Amino acid sequence: MDWRDWDVFCHVVDHGGFTAAARVLGHPKSSLSAAVQRLETDVGLRLLERTTRRLRLTEAGEAVYHRVGPLFAALHDARSEALAARGTVAGTLRIASPYEFGAHHVGPVACALMASYPDLRVRIDVEHEIVDPIAGNYDMVFAMLEAPLPPSAIVIRKVFSIARGLFAAPSLLESRGEPRTLGDLAAFPLLAGPNDAPWTLTDRYGSVQHIATADARLISSNAGVRLQAALAGHGVLRVTASYVRAAVETGALRRLLPDYGCEPLSVHALLPARRLMPEKVRCFLDALEQHAQSAGPADGALPAEARTA
Repeated sequence: MDWRDWDVFCHVVDHGGFTAAARVLGHPKSSLSAAVQRLETDVGLRLLERTTRRLRLTEAGEAVYHRVGPLFAALHDARSEALAARGTVAGTLRIASPYEFGAHHVGPVACALMASYPDLRVRIDVEHEIVDPIAGNYDMVFAMLEAPLPPSAIVIRKVFSIARGLFAAPSLLESRGEPRTLGDLAAFPLLAGPNDAPWTLTDRYGSVQHIATADARLISSNAGVRLQAALAGHGVLRVTASYVRAAVETGALRRLLPDYGCEPLSVHALLPARRLMPEKVRCFLDALEQHAQSAGPADGALPAEARTA
C-alpha cells in the first residue's frame, strides 16, 4: 500500500477535483487519477464518483476522507514546523496575489530569494478575488482589503501601504480640459475595479471628499486592462504610483489633482494560522519588508502588525 495515494486522494477532495489538485501538487492530472484508482483497488471500494462536470465523494469515500484527511493535514503541518524549527528555506512557496502587486513587488522578491536559496521553488498564482489560504493550500495570499474579513483560522498581517494617485492620458485632457477641482473631475469617465468603494480624496486642508464609481466607463479587476484603457484616453485611472511610473516618465500619462491625496492602497498577507511559521514564509515576508523600504516613500512599508481573524 502506497500512502502517497492516500495523500493524493485527500488533496483531490480538498481542492474539489483533479485539475485543481494537480495545479497545487505540480503533478500531471493523469498521475493523480491513477493514484486514486490504485487506492480504490487496494481498499476494494469506490471512493469518488466522476462525471464530466463534477466530482463527488461516495458514502465510503466520505467516511475514508473524514478519517484520514485530518491525519495528512497534521502530517503536512508537522513537516512545515520541523523545517521552520531548523531554519531551512526550501520546498515550494505557494503564493496568490493580485496582478498589480504581484508584478511589481511579489515577483522581484521571489526572484531575489530564488537566487539566494537554490532549494526554494516558488509558485505565484494571479488571483483578483480574496482566496482562503487554507482552502487554496497557499502559504500566503496577498489581498487589498477594503472591509474586514469574517472570522476564520487565518492570520492577517498588514505588510504594505502604497501611494495612489489619479492619472489620465494627455489625449483625454486635450479633449476635455484638465480638471482643477473635484467638481471638474465629475464630468470625466472613470476606470475602476469591480470592488471599488467611492474613491476617497483629501485636500490640503484635511477635508475628505468622495468620487462615486458606480457609473465608471470601464470596470475590470485587471489593473493591466484599466491601464490600457487609460493610455488609450478612455478615462481617469486611480492606481498605485509605482505601477504607472514608467508611463508618467514618458509622458503617456499625467497626474491629476496633485493637491489632493488619494487613500493609499493597503496590502495584507493572509496566512494559515500555524504554531510555527515556515522559514520560507518568514524569509519571504522579511525580504518583502526590505523591498518596501528600498522602494522609498511612494511604496512605503507599514509595521508588520498581525492579528488572527
